[in-house]
Amino acid sequence: MLSAAEIEIVGLSLKVALASVLFSAPLALACAYALARIEFVGKSLFDALVHLPLVLPPVVIGYTLLLLFGTQGVVGGALQQWFGFTFSFRWTGAALAAAVMGFPLMVRAMRLSIEAVPAKLELGARTLGASPTRVFATITLPLAMPGVVVGVLLAFARSLGEFGATITFVSNIPGETQTLPLAIYGLTQTPGAEHAILRLCAISVALSIAALVASEWISRRARARLGIGAGGVRG
Repeated sequence: MLSAAEIEIVGLSLKVALASVLFSAPLALACAYALARIEFVGKSLFDALVHLPLVLPPVVIGYTLLLLFGTQGVVGGALQQWFGFTFSFRWTGAALAAAVMGFPLMVRAMRLSIEAVPAKLELGARTLGASPTRVFATITLPLAMPGVVVGVLLAFARSLGEFGATITFVSNIPGETQTLPLAIYGLTQTPGAEHAILRLCAISVALSIAALVASEWISRRARARLGIGAGGVRG
């Protein structure tokens, strides 16, 4: 049976993960569409910047967020001065760190799904007089929706496991920024906390597996609907 403190940790982790994907999904979709359908100067550099969190140490991302969104940062200082809002040492900062770390996974899945949409369908709709916005809303997005959902689920699972950037940016504060990975890390330094660690590890694994299984199920359903085999070839 979970204690009240453990329930709070799980609830905070879910809140942070959910907020991170809701915040980043629209921007990820816009980036994915730009990379999949638009040619522009500096596209390769833009692509590299989008995927940078995948290869940089998480602590570097966390420190960068601290410099930008901390109370003394360029963006964070302005937000606090003008709107009284701060990311530092709050759960919103944990959500921001999780969003940044999960962003490349979301963009990648969405981009591949958009690229799989036959361009001739979009071209035909434009030939009939549909605006680019209407083509995207009525053709591209519905056909790419399985990939969009998969991207969101993958980013959600990544957010549940985010540690390095979060602890660097917003520290490990019980009840405010202490998500599952941070709570497990804190308990490893507490004598006699083995059972609590195992419970939280089991919950973390179960939540991550559920998100990954759901993403795979959606991906299989989408391939079956489009008549695409496991090797990516239409039947």
